[in-house]
Amino acid sequence: MLFLFLGGILFVLIIVFRIIEPTYLLLFNKPLFIFWHPILNKMNGADKTILRREFPFYLNLPDKKKAYFEHRVKCFIDRYNFDGKDIEVTQEMKLIIAGTYVMLTFGMRTYLLELFENIVIYPSVYYSAINEEYHKGEYNPRMKSVVFSWEDFFKGHQSKDNINLGLHEFTHVLHFYSRKSADPSAVIFYDEFTEIEKYFDQQHLTNKLKEKQYFREYAYTSKFEFLAVILEHFFETPEIFRKEFPELYENVRAMINFSEV
Repeated sequence: MLFLFLGGILFVLIIVFRIIEPTYLLLFNKPLFIFWHPILNKMNGADKTILRREFPFYLNLPDKKKAYFEHRVKCFIDRYNFDGKDIEVTQEMKLIIAGTYVMLTFGMRTYLLELFENIVIYPSVYYSAINEEYHKGEYNPRMKSVVFSWEDFFKGHQSKDNINLGLHEFTHVLHFYSRKSADPSAVIFYDEFTEIEKYFDQQHLTNKLKEKQYFREYAYTSKFEFLAVILEHFFETPEIFRKEFPELYENVRAMINFSEV
């Protein structure tokens, strides 16, 4: 009986993931479901207070989704290694870094990626022996590390100047992931990226963007930096973004399956 029961469950899962979800994906351009957390990790009151203070995104979620957000933040902190270089990594720092990542990936079912294992934190700008330059942050796929200057990370987190180091570097991770995975969220991310590329590749569209002077010049150094910069703007000044470039805004919203609530 147990064998038959397990076999039935397996059959249902095959139908869902091999037939129903691909069809749903084609029709609606989003995964069939996002949250699959039968048992939620609980967060203590002090950590919740930090999330409420630091993330309006979290504060505006309904209670059920707040619980999902908390669960994902805790899973992120438990999953990845935080390595401080001449700096003590506090619980608050972990929560802010994890919260930034969870906010960016909240519309994705698969969010704990194997493409990185370490969050390396320096007090301020640091020297990279790889290319012999000073950096504020980077994603190093070979070392499976995302590296931040905490001074610049926190400055970008606090301000609303469309420069957010955490969102920027984590976007690079997601872009790298989208090129290597067949996960529905990765497929959507990559497909929308190919649409977004035209704003970089087609000169007349690039010129329209530049005329508005909304995105900083660094966005135009490469299509990968362009993507990272527009994600910063998407979260920092969404009302302006949506008003100035509604089609591009919609591409980004679909890319990360973003929901207003």
